[in-house]
Amino acid sequence: MLAYLRIFAVNHQKISSLHINNMCCCKRRASLKKSELHVLFGRNYSSLPGSIGNDIKSLHSVINPPIAKIRNIGIMAHIDAGKTTTTERILYYSGYTRSLGDVDDGDTVTDFMAQERERGITIQSAAVTFDWKGYRINLIDTPGHVDFTLEVERCLRVLDGAVAVFDASAGVEAQTLTVWRQADKHKIPRICFLNKMDKTGASFNYAVESIKEKLKAKPLLLQLPIGEAKTFKGVVDIVNKEKLLWNSNSDDGKDFERKPLLEKSDTELFKKTIEARNTLIEQVADLDDEFADLVLGEFSENFDLLPAEKLQTAIHRVTVAQVAVPVLCGSALKNKGVQPLLDAITMFLPSPEERNYEFLQWYKGDLCALAFKVLHDKQRGPVVFMRIYSGMLKPQLAIHNINGNCTERISRLLLPFADQHVEIPSLTAGNIALTVGLKQTATGDTIVSSKSSALAAARQAKREGEKKHKQNREADRLLLAGVEIPEPVFFCTIEPPSVAKQPDLDRALKCLQREDPSLKVRLDPDSGQTILCGMGELHIEIIHDRIKREYGLETYLGPLQVAYRETILNSVRATDTLDRILGDKRHLVTVELEARPTEKPSVVPMIEYGESVSEDLLKASQEAIENGIHSACLQGPLLGSPIQDVVITLHSLVIHPGTSTTMISACVSRCVQKALKKANKQVLEPLMNLEVTVIGEYLSPVLADLAQRRGNIQEIQTRQDNKVVIAFVPLAEIMGYSTVLRTLTSGSATFAIELSTYQAMSPQDQRTLLTRRSGSSMFL
Repeated sequence: MLAYLRIFAVNHQKISSLHINNMCCCKRRASLKKSELHVLFGRNYSSLPGSIGNDIKSLHSVINPPIAKIRNIGIMAHIDAGKTTTTERILYYSGYTRSLGDVDDGDTVTDFMAQERERGITIQSAAVTFDWKGYRINLIDTPGHVDFTLEVERCLRVLDGAVAVFDASAGVEAQTLTVWRQADKHKIPRICFLNKMDKTGASFNYAVESIKEKLKAKPLLLQLPIGEAKTFKGVVDIVNKEKLLWNSNSDDGKDFERKPLLEKSDTELFKKTIEARNTLIEQVADLDDEFADLVLGEFSENFDLLPAEKLQTAIHRVTVAQVAVPVLCGSALKNKGVQPLLDAITMFLPSPEERNYEFLQWYKGDLCALAFKVLHDKQRGPVVFMRIYSGMLKPQLAIHNINGNCTERISRLLLPFADQHVEIPSLTAGNIALTVGLKQTATGDTIVSSKSSALAAARQAKREGEKKHKQNREADRLLLAGVEIPEPVFFCTIEPPSVAKQPDLDRALKCLQREDPSLKVRLDPDSGQTILCGMGELHIEIIHDRIKREYGLETYLGPLQVAYRETILNSVRATDTLDRILGDKRHLVTVELEARPTEKPSVVPMIEYGESVSEDLLKASQEAIENGIHSACLQGPLLGSPIQDVVITLHSLVIHPGTSTTMISACVSRCVQKALKKANKQVLEPLMNLEVTVIGEYLSPVLADLAQRRGNIQEIQTRQDNKVVIAFVPLAEIMGYSTVLRTLTSGSATFAIELSTYQAMSPQDQRTLLTRRSGSSMFL
């Protein structure tokens, strides 16, 4: 009955309605197997959000807690480090689920897609809202697989803090570096959780050293493990000089005892803890002047007398300042160490008001929000995730989209709970909300209350800019930064089962593109086929599977192709004239331009104008000229691949009066293509950064196989009992590598890849590629 509970009141007695809605649509459920249906409907959810024990707090505190009590955090890590399991334990201990979800059993809350439950991986980031000891925590579980890096990127954009989860037996891994760099880019404070302390080969010291060496971070040890691998049974709280021991007979890890460390009973552990605490105090004092003054003044003689609260406050300051990262440890799967992690999240990560957002001063409390993710729900339509930076959101509120320059109305407002949603009457700054009813809003759009509000903020920004002599830059920053969408590296054709189903496929792809900006769809101009472009084999496989399950379409994929690029090696000039008479009008354009290679890499062509091109002419036709150059560079002369690393200089442009801009674009485009054909051409191929973790006895066959794949070995590291091979390998040679690696190593090795750069192919490899492609249809 909880699913349909409504609470009403008037003035002080009445409270706005609240009910829990199930996000999973009926059609998706109907398409799953009976066992999967049991999983989706079989989860038991605990008391209402905001309840502690059997007492339900007032709805106002549930919906809009004080901003100082809000924590917007993400869980990020390498694939299989235990992010989703950690999230499940967090939900269980905070009272939001009554049973422990397991990735292997396919019954987790945040991995609610059928594909996630089958594969045991996170594909889409899932948002969960819950309370812990009076704090509101908006938590996002992000993917660890390299194909879904954009999911991590767009979620980090709106977070105030993050928990980096590490496999204690592996330390820093390939994707850990990637997500850490993303967090650096968005200046996000972090805490580290060394998970899997119960795993064979787990090493607390090794993991901490890898954080120092590979991430160049300053770890602050707040805990020490009691035992490692099979002997792991608890942790020592260094700050409070206490030990936390979990009851071995407890199935869920809720029962643990916190005891003060005594020198008599735990001599060795007590000594280690005092040493670690003194080191921690010295580290924090070096990083925080206020704390240093306190330590040197009152507690210089005896650090033991320093109150834990003073140390915790100083750790909070250095964490928010991003000069150090607190480190905790535990085992999420074995239900140890998660409750102290929750305490650390509330204690050390910042609230929204502690983050400095310069643009807020221009809105003066008016609505300002960022749409950072769009999901398409069969029943509700587009569901938009929003981070509210200032002001308030309400249902039936008209909002203005600055990017799309359009006004829309929010029909419903929801709090996210993975695939369950709670409908609410309002939400204030600092929170993350779901909105229903926005048809035009896309990922990265800035949302304000009205067009007049945006203009007022622009005027304020301009005034501020004039004071600082930065007129344009300040006004431009009204638009909150969206996410950089990486270029796809794989593509293939996709065809519907029949021509009649093509409109259905187009609609499905349009919805999926709005959800996932890294998915690109386009039409091949020659064959008329639909081309699907993605970030990897798994990415395209998941899209194909979702079209089948969610939209009921049995589509056919062509063979996977690598997304090559092209460039030129020398400077060439070309001239072209276009002379057409359409009706009673003559359209005449003469263009002379030069194409040359750039010194710095550039995905889009750089455009320059010669001195002979008049400013008046340029003002009238610059957009048409640049459209022509960009369209010409979409398809190169060798493979039809996009052209990069070129500079196009327009030396001369003669336009007959009355000539249309379309004709100008067409002439410029044809002239650029003529220049590119005359130049010496070079194919660029995507080069992947590959990291293979393998036990020593299988190292030789792995190295031999990489040599056959044109791999360039960078280094071989030792990680506990394993060897880690770091290499650069062309993407074309790595397709289907997982199957080969399993065969070579009897299934014991793992690997991770990410795009490094585009590199020039050798003349021999280029000739081989062109010969192979010459007989096949080219649709890149």
